[in-house]
Amino acid sequence: MKETEAKVKLFGKRGSAEAHLIRDFLHRCDVPFEWIELNNNVLNNDARAQPEAQVEGLSDRQLPICVFADGTRMEHPTIRQVSEKLGLFRNPSRTEYDLSIYGAGPAGISAAVYGASEGLKTVLLERFAVGGQAATSPKIENYVGFPEGIAGAELALRGRDQACRFGAEILLLREGVRGEFLPGKGIGYLSDGTKIIARASICATGVEYRRLNLPNEEKFREAGVYYGAGASEATLCSSRDNVFIVGGGNSGAQAAMHFARYTTKVTIVVRDNSLKKSVSQYLIDRIRTCPDVRVLLHTEVIALHGDDVLSSIRLRDDQTGKEWTEETNWLFLCLGGLPNTEWAEEVGIVRDEAGYLVTGPDLMKNGSRPANWKLDRDPYYMETNIPGVFAAGDVRHGSIKRCASAVGEGAMAVTFVHRYIASG
Repeated sequence: MKETEAKVKLFGKRGSAEAHLIRDFLHRCDVPFEWIELNNNVLNNDARAQPEAQVEGLSDRQLPICVFADGTRMEHPTIRQVSEKLGLFRNPSRTEYDLSIYGAGPAGISAAVYGASEGLKTVLLERFAVGGQAATSPKIENYVGFPEGIAGAELALRGRDQACRFGAEILLLREGVRGEFLPGKGIGYLSDGTKIIARASICATGVEYRRLNLPNEEKFREAGVYYGAGASEATLCSSRDNVFIVGGGNSGAQAAMHFARYTTKVTIVVRDNSLKKSVSQYLIDRIRTCPDVRVLLHTEVIALHGDDVLSSIRLRDDQTGKEWTEETNWLFLCLGGLPNTEWAEEVGIVRDEAGYLVTGPDLMKNGSRPANWKLDRDPYYMETNIPGVFAAGDVRHGSIKRCASAVGEGAMAVTFVHRYIASG
């Protein structure tokens, strides 16, 4: 970003987990920023660093530093502090809503657009920033209406603006920890003590990326090991960087093609014998013709090495047993996901063996309704076993893990919310 366009100047060191989180948040929220990487040369010679950030003599504990357009300077700020300064953190404006939506991925944003546009007092809650996993994608090319493709973050932000235009409230950095469901009313308890009361709720919390479950993985999280396709990080790579992407799905393939614009060394690591099981053919064709992208089949990452920042990974060919080490500061994990539904067990919402929320006809066993179902009707198609609580998108049992499908489910869930409210 050009310096004159930046609302925030972010000063920090390469491999800083805290700096990565702020960059990712600003990128997803469409806040123009300038990243200034600090090292000894910058500290001593860079004219931008000295007067604005006053970084000389600071310890790593005081980094990163944010300098805002009005001159405000924050040392080692939290995401909450940055969001408050930018006016992105808001409190609920109502004591009760018609519809509360948890999760601002494609399904949640879609539900907010349709709920608010159809007259429901709607609130959308998100624990980080809008877009979910889709926002980490550098380009979505199979979404109808965008023949040239569109960045996941841009698609999410367009949806956010659309929902707000219709009157939906979007509350960022809000995480639900507990639910209480009474007849005709649900109460969501958030981690900061806020209560959200609504007549109906839609769970669209999506899934978390799987981990490798290796020693040091948590140590290097956001400091060389990243979860998702890394749209906010690609521009930081140089032609010398060696980028590794683990996972054989569309998100990993798109990430590889995106990183190839910035570096000549991109490797996709997959355990399968082919990409065809989970990658669209158009992406496979591009990978085959891109000299800067290689694919390692039958291969897995078995160890992570480094001091404070990832410096190398250990790989193994599962066919031959051969092991070797590759130097890298960039490892992106696109390994599918696990549903965010731990809260559901506490309140008695039915989940399948993998933790996805079971809805509608899938709740019926031999023609019988769920054991705790007290209404004189079957659960609606996207309704859980608790009346008035719906699920949409990747978190729902049987859903198709595609952006367009999630958008459709969000819209469909609102249709059943209307039916539920009208019947009450």
